[in-house]
Amino acid sequence: MTEPQANGPAPLETEDLHKSYVGGDGSRIDVLRGVTFSLARGGAVAITGASGSGKSTLLHLLGALDRPTAGRVLVGGRDVSGLGEEELAAVRNRHVGFVFQFHHLLREFTALENVMMPGLLIGKAFGEARERARGLLAEVGLDHRETHKPRQLSGGEQQRVAVARALMNEPLVVLADEPSGNLDTNTSQKLHDLLFGLRDRTGVSLVVVTHNVDLARRADRVLVLEEGVLRPSGAS
Repeated sequence: MTEPQANGPAPLETEDLHKSYVGGDGSRIDVLRGVTFSLARGGAVAITGASGSGKSTLLHLLGALDRPTAGRVLVGGRDVSGLGEEELAAVRNRHVGFVFQFHHLLREFTALENVMMPGLLIGKAFGEARERARGLLAEVGLDHRETHKPRQLSGGEQQRVAVARALMNEPLVVLADEPSGNLDTNTSQKLHDLLFGLRDRTGVSLVVVTHNVDLARRADRVLVLEEGVLRPSGAS
């Protein structure tokens, strides 16, 4: 299965991406060693690999949450690797949506307020943000839960709120880190249906880090991160 193609820059690309850390004994630990890939508009890539292989590190670099040691990350054709903190925050808020294994919803706010938050952070008018958030909650089947706080929602409902929040600012790409890793099998299946249904309806691109074989199979491509290198699944 090939990824959908469209004119214009890819929503997300990396060029010869490296990430290293200094260990406690002073030695250098190379987590990523020359990762290069491109994600097409509307495409979906699953990234798999053993625990500790650097998948979350890669996702943080893709989402401008961390900086590479060397190489480039391009979001919508713009190199974000050398941007200042304010510019990086603007890229994250406007162009990247995040869905984590643990939803990271704000406990003191309602589902509606949680979804609104990214819109308010980029300056959307309150009424505009509220209507957008209401539409997204309806899209994920939670319009009847607008006023509920996270503690009043099931695990699957909390993740659906997180998906709606990720889509608030119409991002170029949604990055999902083990999005169903904390859910039971039935709830996981529903979340996978939701993610890929939204991809099909909205055209948003997806990068999913997962150990879940069923989720990975839904992607257009499955890539394996091993020894710091990203390879197609099944490649030697």
